[in-house]
Amino acid sequence: MVSFAAGNVETMLTELLERDDVREELTLRSRFGFMAYHGGTLEKATDTVAREAAATAGASYYGIVQHDEDPTHITSTSVSPAHSDRLAAFLGHVAVVVSVHGFGRDDRRRSVLLGGRNRSLAHHVAAYGRAALPSYSFHTALDEIPPELAGMHPRNPVNLPRSAGVQVELPPTVRWHYEAWGWSDHDGVGRAPQLDALIASLASAAISWPLPPSGNCDRPRS
Repeated sequence: MVSFAAGNVETMLTELLERDDVREELTLRSRFGFMAYHGGTLEKATDTVAREAAATAGASYYGIVQHDEDPTHITSTSVSPAHSDRLAAFLGHVAVVVSVHGFGRDDRRRSVLLGGRNRSLAHHVAAYGRAALPSYSFHTALDEIPPELAGMHPRNPVNLPRSAGVQVELPPTVRWHYEAWGWSDHDGVGRAPQLDALIASLASAAISWPLPPSGNCDRPRS
C-alpha cells in the first residue's frame, strides 16, 4: 500500500479518481446512505458490504473501488465533496450515512468499532450487529475506540450529511472467507457466511431507522 505525501492533501482525491484502476460508484435511492471509499484492494470487502447493504435496504450508495494490487490510501479528511461531483451529489441527497471501513489489530480481531458523530445511530446499528454476530463485540463507547479509528473529525465524510453518521470499522476476521481461504468477494472468492450476516444486519438497521422529514436539516442526535 502506498500513501500520498502530506503536502498533497488537497489533490489526493482528484489524483486518485483520475486513475484507470479506480472506479467511483454512485446509486441514489433513499436518504439513508452507505459509503465505502477505501474499497476494492485497499480495505477488502468494505465496498461489498456497503453496496449490498444499500441495495437490500433501498438505500443510497457511494464507493471508491481500487483494483491495483498496490492500492493507495488517502485520508478520510481528504475525501471531500469539493473534489468529486458524485460524492457531492451523494452527501447532498442523504440525511444520514454508514461509512464502512476495514482495520486490522491483533488485540481486536473480533471487534467491530462504531465511531462517527451520530451516536444514536451507532447504538442502533450495534444492536442489530450483536444479534446477527454474537461472537463479535460491537464497541460504541468512544473511549473504547482508538481516536484514529473513531471518525470524529468534522471534515470526515461520515459527518457531513445533515444528521451525520456512523463509521463502521470491520476487522479482517469478518471479511475473510475461511473455507475458501481468501477475502470475501475478491479474486473469485465467494461471500463468507459471517459477512452475509453483517450485511443483513446493516440493511435491517437502515430500514428501521426513522429519517427526518425531507428538508429538515436537523443536528446529529447525541
